[in-house]
This record gives sequence, structure tokens and C-alpha cells, in this order.
Amino acid sequence: MNYPRLGNTDIRYSELVLGCWALGGGSTWGDQDEELSVRTVHAALESGINCFDTAEFYGGGRSEEVLGKALAGKRQRAVVATKLWVDNMGREATIRACEGSLKRLQTDYIDLYMIHWPNREVALSETLEAMLSLKRDGKVRALGVCNFGALDLAEALALADIVVDQLPYSLLFRAIEFEVLPACLGSRVPVWAYSTLAQGLLTGKFASAADVNDERARIRFYTKERPGTVHDEEGYEREVFGAIPRLKSLCETAGVLLPRASMAWVLRQPGVAAVLIGARTPEQIVDNVAFADLELGEDLLRQLEQATGELKELMGANPDMWRTRSRFR
Repeated sequence: MNYPRLGNTDIRYSELVLGCWALGGGSTWGDQDEELSVRTVHAALESGINCFDTAEFYGGGRSEEVLGKALAGKRQRAVVATKLWVDNMGREATIRACEGSLKRLQTDYIDLYMIHWPNREVALSETLEAMLSLKRDGKVRALGVCNFGALDLAEALALADIVVDQLPYSLLFRAIEFEVLPACLGSRVPVWAYSTLAQGLLTGKFASAADVNDERARIRFYTKERPGTVHDEEGYEREVFGAIPRLKSLCETAGVLLPRASMAWVLRQPGVAAVLIGARTPEQIVDNVAFADLELGEDLLRQLEQATGELKELMGANPDMWRTRSRFR
């Protein structure tokens, strides 16, 4: 496993980052036993994963609380990344939000503090000035952003040293390739890719859209008729569920598992420095770690890319998985 440097700091983080949203349970992921979550974090550390991604938004802070408990006595071994929610981006609100995250995480510093989504009602300069003050006070070691498009990223870089842009990226959702990924490459801002298994579709366990529950089916893959959706598109169910068997067949021919190949494909893309993995058990940690050193030949990499090229073009350059009117800029 590789351990890139976090910006200009001396922090080295694993290229596999444990996404901790599900560890706190909640409506999106269902109930989760706290002790099992703690053991999952410990298994990650033992496997070589030292980086953990959470957010104050996840479970209303529950994810941060669970991660804090899991890292008690082990904090020095971990790189902790958490995110500021969109409602807390005024100067004083940012300071309070960070203090809340520190308390829930049971730590006195956050390695990487990120803006979760852009906020068009608060000047980005106000938010970043507050985050920079937190950095000067030693409560934050590095700053990053999530879901920032090319224009927002350029504005942020003019105000602060941004060391990560966390973005949705998978074989089934390649919108960042049009504009955002080139902007990150041009600015030398590493990408941390999330939803690399397309919310479970690339595990191969869903045969059709009908098998996917409504909570997961709010993204633009699915028809606007699904409950809870906020987009106004007809969906791309035929193309998505047509591409999955092609991907699976290519992987079977190559003798690799679809989910491992899917994550390895993302990690091999230019500009991608880390991939967030979802795991709720120690066993899933072991299974996920196996792909870090998976070698995909150039032919397979190209074939996987070609298998989803039509879907990429149909869905277009909007990197917002949930909304037609993109929050990216």
C-alpha cells in the first residue's frame, strides 16, 4: 500500500481510506453495532489503513463519536479527516462546528478538515479564514474540500492551501473526467474518490433497479419517480444495469473480482491519490485491502473504461450524483 504525503505536512496517509459514515448507523445504512464498528476500525489499523474519513453530518455526529471511541489510545497511529457541514460555514459557526467535532472525536487536533459541500449563501473567504484560524491554533493540520468543481476549487486555492478535493468517482459515474479531474490535475490537488462502488452496484449483488432500496436509489441513476429523489431525470437504469454484466464478464475472464477491479481501476486513474472504502466488519476490511496491490493490465483497464463509455457520455459532465441542478461549479 502506498502512503502519499498530505500536502506540505509530514503526514503520510494510506491510499485506502476507511469511510466511516456507515459505522455510525443511521437511515442510509441501517443499524450498526458499536462494538463491531470499533473492531472494524482496529482491523483497519492492523491491515495498514491509517486514514479515516468522517463528517459532522454523518448520523448527526454519531460517526465521529464511534470513531473517537475506536481510536482511544490509538490516536497517534491514525490520520483523521472530518468535514464541515454546509449549514455551519459562517465564521463563528465554523469554529463551533470544529470544536464539536474535536469533542466527539476525543482528540485535540484534526489532521484534515474539509468543507463538505459549497455554500452559495456564505462567502468562501469567510469559511476559509475561520478554518485557517483553526489551523494557526493547531486544531487543524491541513485543509481540504469535497464536491468542489473547477471554479470553486480555483477560488479556494486563491485563499488557502487546499490539499485534497474529495469527489464521487466510479466506473459507473465518471462525470469528474470532463472538467473537475483535469482541474485537479492542473492545480496539483489530489483527488480522494468516494462512492467507488457506486453505492453497492459494483459489488454485483443487485440484478436490477428493483433490488435497490429507495434510500440508495435517490441518485441520478434511477428514475425521478423513486421516493426521496430531488432530481428531475428519467434515470439511466437500462444503461447502468446493462454495463454491470459487461464489467463482470470482463473481470471473470481476467480472473479478478468485480468490486476489487472496480476500486483498483479508480485508484489507477491519474490524479487519484486515495480511494474511500466502505466496511462495516473486520472481515470486509480484509477483503477490501486485497485490491490495493491488485495489478490490472493495460488491456483490462482499457476494456473496463470502454464498457462504461456510453453511460459516461449519456450522464454528462454533472458531477452531482443527486441533483440535476448541480451544486458543483
